Formats: sequence, structure tokens, C-alpha cells
Amino acid sequence: MLNRKELDPERSPGAAFGQHLRMLRDERGWTQEDLAERMGYSGTHISAIETGRRSPTPQFAHSADKAFGTGDTFERRGRAVRHTALLEGFPEYVANEVRASEIRLFELGIIPGLLQTPEYAAAITTGAVRRGAITEHQAEERMTLLAKRQASLERDPAPLVYAVLDESCIRRTVGGPGVMAAQVERLAAFAELPNTVLQFAPYDLGERRSFDLPVRLLTLPDRSMVAYAESAQQGRMERDMRFVQPILTAYHQLQVEALSQAASMTMINQVRKGTP
Repeated sequence: MLNRKELDPERSPGAAFGQHLRMLRDERGWTQEDLAERMGYSGTHISAIETGRRSPTPQFAHSADKAFGTGDTFERRGRAVRHTALLEGFPEYVANEVRASEIRLFELGIIPGLLQTPEYAAAITTGAVRRGAITEHQAEERMTLLAKRQASLERDPAPLVYAVLDESCIRRTVGGPGVMAAQVERLAAFAELPNTVLQFAPYDLGERRSFDLPVRLLTLPDRSMVAYAESAQQGRMERDMRFVQPILTAYHQLQVEALSQAASMTMINQVRKGTP
């Protein structure tokens, strides 16, 4: 079959769910449209589940078990997907991030994962565990994935990384003064790399700030682009350039409005000295 996407069940519980769905469908000789008709969904929906672009709902998993006669197999696999600490769409984003030639980031409130020290990242996940937002196991899952993502930045050739951070990222103390001091040093070191640009969007940017939610843009090796944005409960991958292009334009506008890298380093030095 042309353009058949290879699936990696080790990537995430969602990927494993999708791979199992495709395997059983192939065994029966059904097309995605055949399965869609049996389950009461569209072929596009089946494709999105198989490739991990969408997470299976309890209703979808129940319908899959009914269509295949698999008891509660898909319902159990679906619970594993929902219990992961990763938002819908994020595993697919990561699969693209580790091969992207250019990475553009905008973040609010916290330092982006790619730029976090292990201690800063641990403080974030520990806080989530204490609030009951995630389990200890989910925290470990997040930390393991983050380490893999950060290691991927050392590939050759290294990707170009552009990071625009809201001023709140550096003003908000996470993990205590010692952890924050080390994190600030990590940002300074990042800014000195030949393949990076670091800028801050100051508070007084006001309504000229382009985004109210974190945004990530990737340029892939074939020069195609994808965008990923998330709220507290949901992430979304966007591949259609009709929708990616306005996000890219807004990002460029934000870069123009944000502090230069030199001025951003001045802000870092102010934080180092404890001055406003």
C-alpha cells in the first residue's frame, strides 16, 4: 500500500493501541473504511487512531472490541492510553521533533522542556505528583522522555533552535533558589550555542504578544512544517500549511517584538544578580 505509515508500538501506549488495531484489521483483510462501517466511525478517524494522531475514547475502544470480538482487550489498552502522562498529539510531536532541522518554541510560566535542567524538570513533575495531577509512574515516564528529547539535540547536524520565552518563565521560581540559579545558567549556556537563538518577551509587550498558549513549530528535513499547541488538558498537532502558516507568521511577529538576544542576556544577568 502506498504511503502506509510505519508504526512503532514502543513509542507510547497510544501507538501500541493503534498498531494492534491495524494488525487485527489486516488479519481480517478489512480496509479502514470496512472497519469504520462496522464501528460507526469514519475511515479518517480509524486512520488517526492507528497512527496515534488521536487517542481512543472509551466508546471507541468498546466499539473496537465489539467489531473484532476481542472481549475487553481494547478497553484495557485504552485505559493504558488514558493513564499516560502525555497529552494527546504529543507523542507524534516528539517523533517529529527528534528529526526536525529547525525547532521554534514559545513558552509561558515555565522553561521549555528541551531547555530544563534535570533538577528543574524534577521539581515540575514532583509538584504535579503532589497535586495528584499525575502518578509517580507517569512522572518517571515524563522524565525518561524528556531525557531522550534533550539528547536528540546533540545529533549531527544539530537542529536550529529558536526559543522565545515569556518573561514569566525566568521570573517564576521553581524548585527553590538553587535549582533556579542553575536553570538560569543553563539558559545562558544555551544562548551561547552557534545553533540557537534565545529571546524573552517582556511583560510590557502586553497585547503585542502573539500567543496566549505555548506553541511549538517544527521544520522537517523535507522543509515541510508542523505546529503543536496545548492547553492544560489537550494537545493538538497541525500539519495543514493553511493553518501552520498563520502560526509561523505570528511567531515571526513575536520574534520582532521580543527582546534581542543581547537584551535577553541582560535580563538573565539581572536575574543572576537578583535585580528587577
